[in-house]
Amino acid sequence: MKNEKRKGKLFVISGCSGVGKGTLLKVFLEKNPQIELSISATTRKPRPGEVDGVNYFFLTKEEFETAVKNNEFLEWAEFNGNFYGTKEAYVEKKLNEGKNVILEIETRGAFQIKEKKPDVVLIFILPPSLDELEHRLRGRNTEDEAAIQNRLHEAYRELECSKKYDYCIVNDDLNQAVKELEEVICS
Repeated sequence: MKNEKRKGKLFVISGCSGVGKGTLLKVFLEKNPQIELSISATTRKPRPGEVDGVNYFFLTKEEFETAVKNNEFLEWAEFNGNFYGTKEAYVEKKLNEGKNVILEIETRGAFQIKEKKPDVVLIFILPPSLDELEHRLRGRNTEDEAAIQNRLHEAYRELECSKKYDYCIVNDDLNQAVKELEEVICS
């Protein structure tokens, strides 16, 4: 009898801008190197230090549009004039290798994936409060007032969407949030 390799599970992590998803995932992945973080495709130009196939798959607009026409993405969206998406073949390859895969994407993309892969596990990272979220956004000192207001407006929409997620984790205490994420993904 052939020893069948277990297929990995797919997880989507979403959360409002400023909630600390990046920090949470960084700590989680350092503690759990067996988990794969999916690499997205984008049409934006690489930033200094970014490597194709490591940070993103950098595509031309034409390459991206062809991939969309060929239904190669689990999800895709346009932000600020650039396209971003998750290549289905890349994710399937990792899952078939028996690896659990995390996608860090926004809510619209998460729901696109849920339609195509109903067994995906959706995890939403919540701020301790809206006041704390606003404090974190302002503390970055990277955006003007209009941009902060846009992010807060988007946060209200995303928080409403979080009700459709399988799990919600409050990122108040980083170590506790990592522990809760491990309970969902590693158990």
